[in-house]
Amino acid sequence: MSDGRPRVHVHDPRGAGLARAVLAAGAVLADLEQAEVVVWDEGRPEELGKRLHAGIHFVQLTAAGIENWFEAGVIDDKRLWAAAKGVYEDPIAEYVLAMMLAVARRLPEVVAGSEWRHREPKILAGHTIGIVGAGGIGQATSRFLTPFGVRTLALTRSGRQVPRASVSLGPSGLETLLAESDYVVLAAPATPETDGMISAERLELMRDGACLINVGRGTLVDTDALVAELRDGRISAALDVTDPEPLPSDHPLWTLPNAIVTSHTANTARLGSAAMASRVNENVARFERGEEPLGLVDPVARY
Repeated sequence: MSDGRPRVHVHDPRGAGLARAVLAAGAVLADLEQAEVVVWDEGRPEELGKRLHAGIHFVQLTAAGIENWFEAGVIDDKRLWAAAKGVYEDPIAEYVLAMMLAVARRLPEVVAGSEWRHREPKILAGHTIGIVGAGGIGQATSRFLTPFGVRTLALTRSGRQVPRASVSLGPSGLETLLAESDYVVLAAPATPETDGMISAERLELMRDGACLINVGRGTLVDTDALVAELRDGRISAALDVTDPEPLPSDHPLWTLPNAIVTSHTANTARLGSAAMASRVNENVARFERGEEPLGLVDPVARY
């Protein structure tokens, strides 16, 4: 530390917001070679991986989904790593709620229509919402849904009791969740265990008229199987993330009337900038106090 203050290197190609957050925490800015803490915004994992040195004790990443960092072999157990877990939960939960209301009120059909005709809408009250991955985003979604009088099934890797959930489930409860939910929200991270978890067989378990909302990662879903199910017209989908991503312009998901694709905009850099700066400020201060950072990455669980 410099005069008792952490030396922090900030890689922030989008501006000085994160640097200001570091200074507000009482730390000093430093070149990467002299840094104890690194705040890394965007950029390729390999770029930082080549420059890591033994003096770096903590790395703060600004992404919530960090599977590419594991794929690149950069995250290690020699230092603390933190992701933006929980930082972007409110904007994404707001998106989830917007998609539910849009589907319930049949807004995609209304907007695409060119004649005055009756379309019977639904309300959310009394319906069942299944949340797969009830971490920060999932819990924020439950909080936003509280006034709507819904039943929520919340699934986590540990099966712990989730606040506000009507029922809390572990991984073995996925098929029950799919069979009972009117809206299925995917908010799980991309890990070897979650890759392709929504398979053709599991899509078939979903209720007629149910909607799949994916704000986790596109790889959670078998895309070909989803397209087949959507073509059948039995379910609908709202997808902020896809596999592949970016989604090619000639992909059938763009033209299916019961699919909404929003090009990974449930949260954007601008929407999340203030919250991310606040997280950087908090975690730099925690490092100085010798406390565990928020959003700590588990190298074994890979998120």
